[in-house]
Amino acid sequence: MDYVNIAEKIEVGPGRPFLLIAGPCVLESESLALEVAAELEKVAADLGISYIFKASFDKANRTSLSSFRGPGLEEGLKVLAKVKEQGTAVISDIHTEEQAELAAEVLDVLQIPAFLSRQTDLLVAAAKTGKPIALKKGQFMSPWDMEFAVRKVKESGNSQLMLMERGASFGYNNLVVDMRSFPVMRSFGCPVIYDVTHSVQLPGGAGGSSGGQREFVAPLARAAVGAGIDGIFMEVHPDPAKALCDGPNSLPLDQVGPLLADLVKIHAIAG
Repeated sequence: MDYVNIAEKIEVGPGRPFLLIAGPCVLESESLALEVAAELEKVAADLGISYIFKASFDKANRTSLSSFRGPGLEEGLKVLAKVKEQGTAVISDIHTEEQAELAAEVLDVLQIPAFLSRQTDLLVAAAKTGKPIALKKGQFMSPWDMEFAVRKVKESGNSQLMLMERGASFGYNNLVVDMRSFPVMRSFGCPVIYDVTHSVQLPGGAGGSSGGQREFVAPLARAAVGAGIDGIFMEVHPDPAKALCDGPNSLPLDQVGPLLADLVKIHAIAG
């Protein structure tokens, strides 16, 4: 299996420290980003794991036209650069080929959203930046079909690739996680990260926005780590009820540490 090296200080893969990717769903303000990044960096350091701050500069796939999307590429990258100045690696999602090169000037990892996981030109553009890539499995894709997305990236000259599971569409407004997807996607030679908070999302389930079932974050996270993964992705907010995006499925900031302590123990046992 290929190991992914991030920001010259993080290695992701079997035998490497467990990885946490976490932050607010969308960049709401510079002060919130810095606060959450600093707190989660401390939590990760105390547990001896790696950490990457995640927040979107633009959520281009919101349910409603009136939904908050974020500050946009230019202002968002300025905020993420401030987070990097604190010593924390950063990741955010890109949606177009044109964004890839600009985002790569700041981001340590480029994230490909689940809805865009089959977009060939986007995958190739991201690969050609040379930056590590986190590729989310589409809700409409089987885990074995991700092999072809992996090939698009690697055959474009970039082997620094992580795959993310975030659930599969299960009827209307619901997702289900097939634990078999973790070993299947790991067999492609890539570390696998579990996006647990998006997996408990109810897409479009709240009318003009998505709902969520936060109560299932902890049991699903424990199960996934036991099944053998290399890290966890969580949307985290100090006050999810006031979050501007994905509040119903975000984990409160003060609950992250206790859950992670459990996950690290399970990860050590699972090997």
